[in-house]
Amino acid sequence: MDSTADTLNYNQNLRWQKTSYERLSNSKVGRKRLTTILLEKVQCLQVSRLSLTQLQKDIWVADFGGRAIGRVAPVDFGFWWIVLLRAYTKHTRDYALAERPEVQRRMKLIHNLHLLDGFETFPTLLCADGCSVIDRSMGIYGYPIEIQALFYFALRYAGQMLKPEHDDEKLMEQIDKRITALNFHIQQYYWLDFTQLNKIYRYKTEYSHTAVNKFNVIPESIPDWVFDFMPLRGGYLIGNVSPARMDFRWFLLGNCIAILSCLATGAQATVIMDLVEERWEDLVGEMPLKIVYPALEGHDWRTVTGFDPKNTRWSYHNGGSWPVLVWLLKAACIKTGRPQIVKWATELVEQRLSKDGCPEYYDGKTGVTLESKPGSTDVEHFWLPDC
Repeated sequence: MDSTADTLNYNQNLRWQKTSYERLSNSKVGRKRLTTILLEKVQCLQVSRLSLTQLQKDIWVADFGGRAIGRVAPVDFGFWWIVLLRAYTKHTRDYALAERPEVQRRMKLIHNLHLLDGFETFPTLLCADGCSVIDRSMGIYGYPIEIQALFYFALRYAGQMLKPEHDDEKLMEQIDKRITALNFHIQQYYWLDFTQLNKIYRYKTEYSHTAVNKFNVIPESIPDWVFDFMPLRGGYLIGNVSPARMDFRWFLLGNCIAILSCLATGAQATVIMDLVEERWEDLVGEMPLKIVYPALEGHDWRTVTGFDPKNTRWSYHNGGSWPVLVWLLKAACIKTGRPQIVKWATELVEQRLSKDGCPEYYDGKTGVTLESKPGSTDVEHFWLPDC
């Protein structure tokens, strides 16, 4: 076990964790009804208990997204299922759980789905708005870094846990090839530091196979804030890369998961932590943490996010700001040998939550304004194994 294990306590609720995996694994490949059409589904999102009073018994019902807001089945759920299964088995040494036929079958179904041949020419995974992080459009359509990092994570761990049978050779070969291609693609085209920013700024339209500007990105499309945000010391994996478009926004989840999964190189991981330190006021402020920077405002917020009053610009829900983001930042900091960063963040969280009575929202660019709704003080702790 590496130092990441010290940051994430996986000792609590181990029985519950195993039971959840058993129920999800035993749920049959289901169907999701969309109006009058039944669509085949592979990975259910949750299993709920349904009490049948007349029969005096309870049954477990699988949900494939039919009850979600917007009827969205998140693409990241299956990846987290594999990543946390690996975390659980490595921490408990209960390897028999991952070797069960129903669990092996579920992992194969997940990766068979995501490794299907299609029209894509990139090794990255196409992701529609609303199918990750949050159940509505947030301007991440395309190839968001969080999904690519999770995809890479799940591919690596499935490759370690799958027990190949005689008919699985093609799947294992696909996994190995995709890991290599995805690693190259992300490091080659998603990485941004001051040097790379200047190269993109000088891009020209090119058509040959030797073109440097392979995605035909027009330099004028670089937003002005990027030049002020990018320090001389620091860098990060940008939010999205697709034809004629680069989303230069900073996404905390994607960068932290890239560090933990070793999708980011050791040097890149160090530089990402340098950026967090250099831009502390922007990325952390008075109440950690921002899942994305900068926020969509004005016309972009109204048109891209669907004018949702619960997801206004520079407003951060505590369900995501500290329970989810801080533990990933903590793991990434310890993995890169920068424990002081997360120490500052956790101390800030403890002080603000204690002083403010744990409000549901913190608003403003620095998170200094609070909205007076009662929140929850429960925090989930997970452990992620080494690479």
